[in-house]
Amino acid sequence: MFAFPGYMRSFSSSPADIESLSQVIVLMNWASLCLTMPVVLYCAWPILKGAVESLSVGRVGMDVPVALGIVGAFLPSVLNTWTQKGEVYYDSVTMFVAFLLTARYLELCARQSVTQSASHDLIERFRQSVTGHANTLAFWFVSIQLVLAAVLGLVWYWLDPSQAVPVVVALLVMSCPCAMSMSVPSAVAAAHASLLARPAKSEFEVVQLTQHTGRIARQNLYGSIVWHLLMTPLAALGIVAPWLAAVSMLVSSLVVAANSWRIYRSRTREVPAQWTGPAARQG
Repeated sequence: MFAFPGYMRSFSSSPADIESLSQVIVLMNWASLCLTMPVVLYCAWPILKGAVESLSVGRVGMDVPVALGIVGAFLPSVLNTWTQKGEVYYDSVTMFVAFLLTARYLELCARQSVTQSASHDLIERFRQSVTGHANTLAFWFVSIQLVLAAVLGLVWYWLDPSQAVPVVVALLVMSCPCAMSMSVPSAVAAAHASLLARPAKSEFEVVQLTQHTGRIARQNLYGSIVWHLLMTPLAALGIVAPWLAAVSMLVSSLVVAANSWRIYRSRTREVPAQWTGPAARQG
């Protein structure tokens, strides 16, 4: 709501309207700063702390691009608010943190479900075998995205400095592998939940469930990669704004969760076939 006047700037034509709108934008920017400050200092503090700890041991974790995206959008916004020049991205920062915490909450629920159902050894062995592969893909994806954001930021700074910050922020937001990190845990959690709702009657049935879980996990993993690859060129060209990149990140995480839930739904909806003899049919 506070960011809306800034998006209306280009639609005003008369000098009087532009002057009035500029005064409103200044006021709304300061109000947005007051609301965004606790989001960055409190809500995003675990992310910032995780990024520092990750870099201190020479590792590029998922928190690194997220923290860079938050700081890269927040600090220029504070400077532009103080100087009353340029664009601010407070709405992108708050949306990104809110959507990221939502995605992490879904991942936490999935991991807790896996822990509570750890007695299902076959599915747990499957989880351990594919988690390493998923983490490796996420690492390389994040590393490439960070390099790409830095290079394209320099290119846009040379072509159009006003577009450099939003492009870099959008790319950093897109580099968050939230959906990839949820791909395996959410699928395995759904498999465990389906076993709790309808216990398997044979080991063959568990093998079938594990195979189905593997297919869903691969759909989640590679589907999220494809989604990021499709959105990255749009963000690099300046078509995807930072707030839209945050929305796309949340959508990809929700799609992964919904796709994983298919495992539970398909198993709990199955009705075992029962043979009915002539006497039963006549009755």
